[in-house]
Amino acid sequence: QVQLVESGGGLVQAGGSLRLSCTASGRTFSDYAMGWFRQTPGKEREFVAVISWRMSVLYYADSVKGRFTISRDNAKNTVYLQMNNLKPEDTAVYYCARAFGSNYPQVLPSDYDYWGQGTQVTVSS
Repeated sequence: QVQLVESGGGLVQAGGSLRLSCTASGRTFSDYAMGWFRQTPGKEREFVAVISWRMSVLYYADSVKGRFTISRDNAKNTVYLQMNNLKPEDTAVYYCARAFGSNYPQVLPSDYDYWGQGTQVTVSS
């Protein structure tokens, strides 16, 4: 059984920064790619970023390239999302998730088997 818990969301002004954290239970964290998604009411869950378990290869959605950075600390079972130069359209609930399989980069929600409860990010203009 795997449990993922996100933290670090909040309210910021456009151009500001937030750092999200996702901590996982268990000791197999480093064996899986980890991703971040976001979702607003009435819209599909949107891929944001993923980091592989081998050599920590990074992959980002075009909408966040150059602004967001995904990283992981395997010793702490934690994945991070550093969000800089935030825009109002970044407002959403952000979810971390654990991927399965070997079809990296995993960019579909169906590529993930465990999800956190989400953390709210609100960016004011």
